[in-house]
Amino acid sequence: MKKDIILAGVGGQGIVSIAASIGMAALNMGMKMKQSEVHGMSQRGGDVMSNLRISDNEIHSDVIAEGKADLIISVEPMEALRYLPLLSKEGWIITNATPFKNIPNYPDENMVIAELKKQPN
Repeated sequence: MKKDIILAGVGGQGIVSIAASIGMAALNMGMKMKQSEVHGMSQRGGDVMSNLRISDNEIHSDVIAEGKADLIISVEPMEALRYLPLLSKEGWIITNATPFKNIPNYPDENMVIAELKKQPN
């Protein structure tokens, strides 16, 4: 079993904590795990993204390649859109539909949700 998961949101939404919790659960089940994070001015509401790779086998890189993520878990819908290029054709998106409007020119939330709904999963 191998799962490549992108966790996305903005600073203060708990992305790093969610990734750590899922990672610890995988380790407790005897699986291998690698995790990396990107913090874009996260303490000021900037984007936060975590690569989380879980497998029965050895994992050599902590970064998920474009088009290879099995799952995007996002607590902010625009952040789910940001990381769509990482999602595989068979991948799934789980996102909060309520935006965290921390920028003055946040896109129309109906357009963001409509774009996400174009995805097959």
